[in-house]
Amino acid sequence: MTPSPVLLRRTLRIIQQLKKSYPKAHCELDYANPLQLLMATILSAQCTDVRVNLVTPALFVRCGNANDYATIPQTELEGIIRSTGFYRAKARSIRACAVALVSDHQGEVPRTMRELHLLAGVGRKTANVVLGNAFNLAEGVVVDTHVGRLSRRMGLTRQVDPVKVESALVKLVPKKEWTLFSHLLIAHGRKRCPARKPDCANCEILKLCPRIGAR
Repeated sequence: MTPSPVLLRRTLRIIQQLKKSYPKAHCELDYANPLQLLMATILSAQCTDVRVNLVTPALFVRCGNANDYATIPQTELEGIIRSTGFYRAKARSIRACAVALVSDHQGEVPRTMRELHLLAGVGRKTANVVLGNAFNLAEGVVVDTHVGRLSRRMGLTRQVDPVKVESALVKLVPKKEWTLFSHLLIAHGRKRCPARKPDCANCEILKLCPRIGAR
């Protein structure tokens, strides 16, 4: 379904205001190259960026390339990433992902959604994070908990499934803003619009938001 002109205009105004309010919005995972961002994003599943950033310095020192990730013993990797939660599954995904990078991509992180999605531990959200932030390639909108929740609260979509939320957002948000849009909503969700007790009285986009579900 094509969005209404009214909704398209309101979305653009929301983006403009959020850009003024959060001029430094960016990916909050610490990384120096695409491989580091890929591994950090895998670790960020059901974990805060702050926690991941506490863990990755030691991980990045231990594993400087894809082959290091592919060959690090499971138990050693588990020990490094334990505090991120679900560490056994994440360690298995990281090692399997690295094996594929070495065998199929000469140890380099691929630059297409299809190739990234085939890697262990990499869903559409992770692929979008890597493509948008490491390679400046807009293939979609990253939909995490904040983005999905605020998109519904702002009346941009009624969808709950992240894939359907993304499908709605790419029709509303200009492609050149896809990567930044997620960072803007995440920043706004953390500072002004948490799930409980949103600070609507001081909200920068109060006049543009229907406050769906807000109390």
